[in-house]
Amino acid sequence: MSRRLTPRLPSWLPIDPYILALLGTVALAALLPASGRAADVAGGASTGAVALLFFLYGARLSTREALDGLRHWRLHVTVLAATFVVFPLLGLAARGLEPAVLTPELYSGLLFLCLVPSTIQSSIAFTSMARGNVPAAICAGSFSSLAGIVLTPLLAALLLGGGAGGFSADSLLRIVLQLLVPFLAGQLLRRWVSGFLVRHKKVLGHVDRGSILLVVYTAFSEGMNAGVWHQVTPVRLGALLAVEAVLLAAMLTLTWFGAKRLGFGRADRVAIQFAGSKKSLAAGLPMATVLFGAQASFAVLPLMLFHQMQLMVCAVIAKRRAHDPDHAAPAPRRATSAPDRPAALRTR
Repeated sequence: MSRRLTPRLPSWLPIDPYILALLGTVALAALLPASGRAADVAGGASTGAVALLFFLYGARLSTREALDGLRHWRLHVTVLAATFVVFPLLGLAARGLEPAVLTPELYSGLLFLCLVPSTIQSSIAFTSMARGNVPAAICAGSFSSLAGIVLTPLLAALLLGGGAGGFSADSLLRIVLQLLVPFLAGQLLRRWVSGFLVRHKKVLGHVDRGSILLVVYTAFSEGMNAGVWHQVTPVRLGALLAVEAVLLAAMLTLTWFGAKRLGFGRADRVAIQFAGSKKSLAAGLPMATVLFGAQASFAVLPLMLFHQMQLMVCAVIAKRRAHDPDHAAPAPRRATSAPDRPAALRTR
């Protein structure tokens, strides 16, 4: 199986095909933005798509399996701290770059990026490639996704203030109705719908990705109609990429050496590094539309760029970690459900 998949993902440049689809959606919104009645229809469909996405997230997430992983609580607390404490602190530290390097809107998007939960699939895939603790990566990603449903909107309201709706009753009601209620409904109905989800996994995967493309199209259409993209120059985009590269490098370094200082073994350090340094595109995009409204395109852009950057950089690191000279100990436990190859790199 590995021979057949190798040509599809170059070892040094793992371009996610879904990123190309996202970029194509952005280009479509730039050329043919939804306006007038079409914008109303797209907005309503986008709202429904967000609710559907979070219902599916809730229905798929096995709370029981996540709770079973509490035995390794130190590792999970470390990943959660990296995701929801260290990342936001670095984002706040970048405020000094505004407005000389980043516009206020791009900085808000960068800070929102720092508040998004970690990934699940790509963290597992990279941990597996690097011969790390895969079961720990599975649980850490699940904990982060579960915590992010509540923590990301609350942190955005606290740190972004008016840019994300603040603590107004309207913004909190949108968060509850579009994010929390569908997610909790999915959790409650999981017992009855899990079989259907498993049987139609492939079709629902297309529904997931198609829904996110709709959310991106709607967000960027609103940005085009409001004329916000005239404020973004190539120089500003280059500056954003440079800042995100520094942010990713800082988190990869802090999670690896910080885990060592905390006394974790190599396999656990691998899981902490890959689960604690990443951000979920699939969770962040729909959240951005709820929290930012017409300004969502500025929040979406930094997250899309960071997502591709983390895939490219972490693929290189994972391959090198697999050949660490200190990896002479027996291989760590492996989960049968975890993906073993880079083909598992997806948006979440």
